[in-house]
Amino acid sequence: MKKASLFLAVLITFAMLLAGCGAGGSSTASGEKEKIVIGYFPNINHVPAMVAKDQGYFEQQLGDGTTIEYKTFAEGGSFMTALKTGEIDAGLVGPGPAMNNYSTGADVKIIAGASTGGTVVLARKGVEINSVEDFAGKTFITPGVGCTHDVQYETYLEAEGITSQRIGGTMKHLTGQPAQYAAMLKAGKVDIAVAPEPWAAVIEKETGAEVVIGWDEVSFGETLPASVMVTSGKMIEEKPETVQKIINAHKDAVKFIKENPEDAQEITIKDIKETTGQELEKDVVELAWDRIGFTYEVDAQAIQDFSDSSYALKFLKDKPDFKTLIDDSFLKN
Repeated sequence: MKKASLFLAVLITFAMLLAGCGAGGSSTASGEKEKIVIGYFPNINHVPAMVAKDQGYFEQQLGDGTTIEYKTFAEGGSFMTALKTGEIDAGLVGPGPAMNNYSTGADVKIIAGASTGGTVVLARKGVEINSVEDFAGKTFITPGVGCTHDVQYETYLEAEGITSQRIGGTMKHLTGQPAQYAAMLKAGKVDIAVAPEPWAAVIEKETGAEVVIGWDEVSFGETLPASVMVTSGKMIEEKPETVQKIINAHKDAVKFIKENPEDAQEITIKDIKETTGQELEKDVVELAWDRIGFTYEVDAQAIQDFSDSSYALKFLKDKPDFKTLIDDSFLKN
C-alpha cells in the first residue's frame, strides 16, 4: 500500500513538472526558449522600438521563456520580405510597404500605430525651388519606390501635374539609405531629398539644404501614421497571447517616450550610432523631435486615403480596400 501511494505521488509530481514547462514564459516542450524577432528602422519614426529594446519591455512582457532579438532595415521592401519569410515576427514599418504588400496577397496585419509626421523634403544648396513647377526635371531620392515618404512626396506634386519618370513625368527618381543622403547631396548626385527624421535634420545642418516642403505641408503629413506596428495573420491566429504581449510592450514604450522625452532622445542617439555608425548631435535630434509625434493609435481612414493615392500614382495595381488590413483588437485590451 505504501509503495502504491509512493508511486502515485511520483506520477503526480511528474505530471506537475510537465505542466510547468510552459509556465512563466514561452519555452518549447524541449525546454528551449522561443525566439521572437522584432524589426525596425534606424530613424526617429521608429523610436518606440528603440525604447522598448533599451528598456527591455518585450522581455518583461514575454517572460524568461522567450529570447528577443532585433533586426534593423534600411527600407520597407526588405522588411516586408523578412516578415513574409518568417525572418522577423513583428516590428515597425511605414504604412506604404505594409499596404503595397497586403494588396498583392501578403500575410500582413497592422496592429498598432507608432508615430506620425517626420517626412521632410529638402533641396540641395544651390538648387532654387521657388514654386511647385521648379520640381519638374529634378532628381529626387527616397528610401524606396512606393515607400511611405515617396507616396507623400509624389502625391503632393501630382496635384500640380508634376510626376516622376516612372509614370511618364520628368522627375528622376533614385533610392538609397537616408544616412547617405547628405553625401549624395554634397556630391550633386541628387537635387531633392525626401527624408525621414532624423536624417532631414542632419542634411540641413551638414549640407545647408533648404526645407522646401515641411513635414506638416507634405501630403498626409499630419494625419498618416509614419510608422505602424505589423505582424502576420498567421502569428495572430497561432500566438494571440504573444501578439498581445508585444502590443503591451509597444504601449509601454510609447508611454515612456511621452513621459521621458530627454531620456528617449538619448536612447535614440545611442541606438542609431550602434546601428549606422553615425552619432547624431543632440541639437539635430531635438530639431527632428519637433517634427514628429508618437502614438500607438492607428487612423484607419488616413491609411485608406493614403492607399487610394498610392493606387492613383500606380504604385498599386488594383484599387485597394483595407478593411481587413488593420486589426486593432489588441489595442483595446
